[in-house]
Amino acid sequence: MEGSIIALNVGQADFLSWQGKEISSAINKKPSQGPLYLSDLQFEGDVQADTVHHGGPDKAVCVYSHDHYPYWENGLGISLVVPSFGENLTVEGLTEKEVCIGDIYRLGEALVQVSQPRQPCFKVAAKLNQPLMVKYIQDTSYSGYYLRVLKEGIVRPEDKLVIEKKHHGGITVEFVNRITYIDKENREGLTLLANLVELAEGWRSAMKKRLETLPGQNL
Repeated sequence: MEGSIIALNVGQADFLSWQGKEISSAINKKPSQGPLYLSDLQFEGDVQADTVHHGGPDKAVCVYSHDHYPYWENGLGISLVVPSFGENLTVEGLTEKEVCIGDIYRLGEALVQVSQPRQPCFKVAAKLNQPLMVKYIQDTSYSGYYLRVLKEGIVRPEDKLVIEKKHHGGITVEFVNRITYIDKENREGLTLLANLVELAEGWRSAMKKRLETLPGQNL
């Protein structure tokens, strides 16, 4: 199980216009033509403008499958240029249906692990000028996902994401999205995610809180 890298992307903070406001964001990334060092926090040359909601060890690398690009182009009636979703890695294959939380991949010299879905925010809507984009992403589960870095190293644009170890739980990124946005009161699913140690802590905490508020929880 592997995915070819279509583009290795990094970017600096810039400004987006959205609903009459100027918003600082690093979503406008550009493909790198050469190798980049991947640390435990990010690729060299990449920044997170909003460090409250982006960045950190569980969000070191954002991945998006190019398989979804035709769907968005057809559905939205627009042309998309890589990287249109602010991703660090635009890959072939490795969609949310295939990739599981906790899966470990070799990425050039680095070793990375799938940590959580990418939670869509208004900056994607602003970049694409699509006001309902967050809802569209939640409904389709075409979210992309984040990687944490287990071993730092050089990554080249021609490298691949090659599976080193599949997680035994088999909980896909798509499943996490479905429980988060659609099947919100699925007690079994919430329990699985709340106890999945490889899932980012913030996501697990949210699942635990939701479990505590379910009807009949104290019966």
